[in-house]
Amino acid sequence: MIRLMGDVMIGRSVNRNIIEYGYDHPWGNVLSYLKNPGINIINLEAALTSSEKKVAKVYNFKAEPDHVKTLSSARIHVANIANNHILDYSEEGLLETIRVLDRFGILHAGAGKNIKEARKPAILECNGVKIGLLGCTDNEPGWKSNRHPGINYVEVGDLSDLKKDINSLRPKVDILILSAHFGPNMVERPGKDIIEFNHQLIDLGVDIIHGHSAHIFQGIELYHRKLILYDTGDFIDDYYVDPELRNNRSFLFEITITDKRVVGLKILPVLIENMQVNFADKEISKWSIARMQYLSERFGTKISDSGDLKVSEFHPGLGSE
Repeated sequence: MIRLMGDVMIGRSVNRNIIEYGYDHPWGNVLSYLKNPGINIINLEAALTSSEKKVAKVYNFKAEPDHVKTLSSARIHVANIANNHILDYSEEGLLETIRVLDRFGILHAGAGKNIKEARKPAILECNGVKIGLLGCTDNEPGWKSNRHPGINYVEVGDLSDLKKDINSLRPKVDILILSAHFGPNMVERPGKDIIEFNHQLIDLGVDIIHGHSAHIFQGIELYHRKLILYDTGDFIDDYYVDPELRNNRSFLFEITITDKRVVGLKILPVLIENMQVNFADKEISKWSIARMQYLSERFGTKISDSGDLKVSEFHPGLGSE
């Protein structure tokens, strides 16, 4: 079982709530579910640092370093750190974040002390299934790592480095995930360029694309029997809620693995309120699933009213047919 979540932003007001209410508080009633067997993967949308070297930008997110215990309490196994907030408190903040994650045994991908580390995959095993994850983003090109700390920056449409990394990782794992922070904020549908790029990535050998960046969930596509989650939305944050786009509503994306193959996806609706995520009630769940059904129709994806998607004869790693 692989569980994917969107942006987990535990800075600002969430950080203050953790100080007041404890490490477990942001997870609400989702916490016990995350402790079930399986692999939990997030996009970490805040640095874990005591650095005060704030870079010049509109929003800067960081949490106290010990708030890594909020992640460990929810059994987070892997964090994508290729995004537009991981260097909000400079290279010093990034490097401290990496040290803190390493100390607590939380794997990470997408940023590092140099480009080799930023492109390095996270690899782990669950019930005999080897899972590999690469992280990248098209945000903040000025943060691109080279011989210095930074992110695995990838321009949408440029396959040169990702092709090498996918080809290198593919023989080592059963399931290959690309966690990608692509595209602009608050956009309901992925652009044509992102759709085409994701198709090319699947053709190269990616099994699951874990998209995030828009702050709202986007549609799901089965492309050549591979799974593209164009955007998984937000999972924990303190953001203003758009009354139409409802960025406080998303899902826990639960992927079932059988015989080293992805055989199904279940989307479990969640709601963020007062800096805490909880499973959504019946009314909001119905709205969220109906919305996902609508957004996924353009890709020919059929999702049941209970949030289930069956992946028939899904063969990881074979590429397009």
